[in-house]
Amino acid sequence: MPYPVQPEPSSDSSQPACGGKPKILAIGIAPLGIISIGIVPMGVISIGVVPMGVLSFGAVAMGVINASVVGMGILIAGVNVMGVWWVGMEGMGPYRLGSQGGQVHDHNAGHKNIYAYPSREEALRKAKELGCDGAHPMGSLWMPCQQHPSP
Repeated sequence: MPYPVQPEPSSDSSQPACGGKPKILAIGIAPLGIISIGIVPMGVISIGVVPMGVLSFGAVAMGVINASVVGMGILIAGVNVMGVWWVGMEGMGPYRLGSQGGQVHDHNAGHKNIYAYPSREEALRKAKELGCDGAHPMGSLWMPCQQHPSP
């Protein structure tokens, strides 16, 4: 059985391959560089369509610090985002900057929350209205009644 012919190593160093040494500035499709610009750029600073880097700027970004339309990261700003600290029209994460702490993604934002309260006293008042006793903690909030009702 003949062995497949192995390709010759390319002397063209215009685009580093995975595991190759990144350039200072890389531009193109899936560029790998300290500063990367293009489609799916990867680097410390990434700018493009789907950037992935420590600092990412683009349409759909993933990285530590992001500014994007849709993104995921630690510190993030965008339209629809998910991160630890975030700013955006809609998002998920424990800390929404410029708003109350603990804000999370909520499809029912227009509906009044009648079952979780910031203080135990408020939950106890609601428990009396519902006809049960006590209150119990739920994360950083309090809920009426000593326990959740059985389904």
